Amino acid sequence: MINSFVDLALLLFFSTSSLFVLRKLARRIDLVDKPDMRKHHAGAVPLVGGLAVCLSLVYFIFNNPDVIPHSGLYATCMLVLVTIGVLDDKFDIDFKLRIGVQAALAVVMMVMGDIELSRLGNIFATGRIQLETLGYGLTVLAVIGAINAFNMVDGIDGLLGGLATVTFVSLGLLLFLNGHQSMAYLCLVLTVIMAPYLLFNLGILGRERKVFMGDAGSMLIGFTVIWFLLLASQHPTNAAIRPVTGLWLIALPLMDMTAIMFRRVKRGDSPFKPDREHLHHIFQRMGLSPRQTLGAICLLATALASIGMIGELFNIHETIMFISFLVCFALYCMMLRHIWRVTSFIRAKLGKNEFGEKVGEVRS
Repeated sequence: MINSFVDLALLLFFSTSSLFVLRKLARRIDLVDKPDMRKHHAGAVPLVGGLAVCLSLVYFIFNNPDVIPHSGLYATCMLVLVTIGVLDDKFDIDFKLRIGVQAALAVVMMVMGDIELSRLGNIFATGRIQLETLGYGLTVLAVIGAINAFNMVDGIDGLLGGLATVTFVSLGLLLFLNGHQSMAYLCLVLTVIMAPYLLFNLGILGRERKVFMGDAGSMLIGFTVIWFLLLASQHPTNAAIRPVTGLWLIALPLMDMTAIMFRRVKRGDSPFKPDREHLHHIFQRMGLSPRQTLGAICLLATALASIGMIGELFNIHETIMFISFLVCFALYCMMLRHIWRVTSFIRAKLGKNEFGEKVGEVRS
């Protein structure tokens, strides 16, 4: 127990120190995020949160190679993905190249790590579904989907880190309660490693020390989430959670990404074309401040993850959990379809205009 606390303290120090060093380096090589029409932050912000998390995690895995199966393969895939993410942050590379690398890493994960989406459980009340060869394609889609779900949700300060924390804490608790202490501890390690980033990102240590995750960080988190969920749910005899539970643990990023991409395709745009129609944009149009938006979304994500945890711990039938998830997703899509009415109604009740200001206030 004492050794664990010492390890966590060292990781906290390592992660914090990495951020101090990397943010200075980022300014020298212009690895920064600059304001534009979509990004309304002040000044150029270093894109090093993902690099700091990556270095800290690789350091931990190097010293604890038995913490998860195929830890070396996981670390290697993570380094490749983070490298692509840094290049994207610096040079804004084509999204097709990013998707190609993500798909290639999914194949490597299946071939070299034997980690794949091979079973869906009894979600249709017809018996346990084995995917066989179909699982290969679905695994690639799951990896790409998870990576881009967390990449797309990174829109306001603290949101990516907050949602990732909700997922890793929820998964870690389930792993611990189901006797998988090693993976549970790794989830705790990730939470500790991300804590300094959240302090920097939210400006708690001073606005001049602000950093962003960047695509390197969001892709790292999405890849790690899907790797852990597949490890936890796909073991043929000793799975820690059921596959349907994984949907609930990443419900909000998954719903947000799917609904947004569908709307983009429907109006003839690329599903990867940036816009301002994500959930955090919607909350802000309702009149909530960025901090209020962060709190509301993280609270909603916690509620959805809690439903999944309750279903897992009380062994609620997988079909019920799956249908409930689809109902939540349908309600989410319905809300988006009528979002202008919803936001107008809520702003009127709050007495605020479209800029989140009290009616009658004059913008400076």
